[in-house]
Amino acid sequence: MASLKELKGRINSVKSTQKITKAKQMVAAAKLRKAQAAAEAARPYGERLAAVMASLAAKVAGQDNAPKLLRGSGAAQRHLLVVANSDKGLAGAFNSNIVRAALAKAAELKADGKDVEFYLIGRKGRAPIRRAYPDNVGRMFDTTEVREPGYAEAEAIAAELVEMYEAGKFDVAHLFFSRFKSALTQEPTRLQIIPVPTPETAEASDAAVEYEPDEEEILAELLPRYLKTQLFGALLENQASEQGASMTAMDNATRNAGELINKLTIQYNRSRQAAITTELIEIIAGAEAL
Repeated sequence: MASLKELKGRINSVKSTQKITKAKQMVAAAKLRKAQAAAEAARPYGERLAAVMASLAAKVAGQDNAPKLLRGSGAAQRHLLVVANSDKGLAGAFNSNIVRAALAKAAELKADGKDVEFYLIGRKGRAPIRRAYPDNVGRMFDTTEVREPGYAEAEAIAAELVEMYEAGKFDVAHLFFSRFKSALTQEPTRLQIIPVPTPETAEASDAAVEYEPDEEEILAELLPRYLKTQLFGALLENQASEQGASMTAMDNATRNAGELINKLTIQYNRSRQAAITTELIEIIAGAEAL
C-alpha cells in the first residue's frame, strides 16, 4: 500500500495535470469559435464553385480539348493519397481517424492491383503511415512553421500537386481530411480532387448559362482555382475539427483527473485514519501497561 507521502504527491501531481487540461480546454473552446466560423463561411463559396464547375464540365465532357485536370490522364493505375493531418496532438482520435480512412483506401486500392503513393500534410499522420507503407510515402508538406495553415499553404500544395500531375507522377488524387459537424462529431472524409469529378460524380446545375469566352478557356482558369478552394476548405474543416476534438478530449481528461483525485483523496483519508487509529491503540496499550 502506498504511503501517505506518496499518495499526497500523486494527488498534487494529478491536480497539476488537471489545471493544464482545463487550460487547454478553454484555449481550444476559444479557437473553436473562430475556426468553426471560418469553415462555415467557406462552404457556400465552395459549393457554388462546384456547381459552376459541374455545369461547365457537362458541356465539355468527353471532348479531347477539355483541360487535363478535368478529362484525366486516361488511366487510373497510380493513385496519390493526400492525407491532411495536424501538427499537434492532444486531440483525441482526430488524427488517427483520418489516417485510418487513408490506410483503408490504400489497402482497397492495393487489393485491386493499383499503385499507391502518399502525400502527407502535417506532422502527426506521418509515423503510422510510414510504418504501414514505408516505401510508398512520396512527398511531405511541412506546416510546422505556420500558426494555422491557410490559403497560402493550400495554394502551394495545389501548385505542387498540379506539377506532379502534369509530370505524370499519378493518375488520380484523393484528399483525406476531417469534416466538422460539431464539437463532438468530426467525420473523416475522402474527396477526389484530381481529375476534378465530372457530372457523373458531381451534381450539375439546372440553370441555362451562356459563357464568354468558351467553356474550355474558363475551365482552364477555374480548375486550378477550384483545386485550391477544395484544399483550402479541407484545411479549414481540419482546423475546426481539431479544435473540437481537442476541446472534447481535454474536457474528458479534466473529468477523469477529477475522479482520480477523489479516489486518491478517499484512499489518503482512509490511510491517514488507519495510521491515527494505530497510534491511538499503541498509546492506550502503553498506558495500560504502566
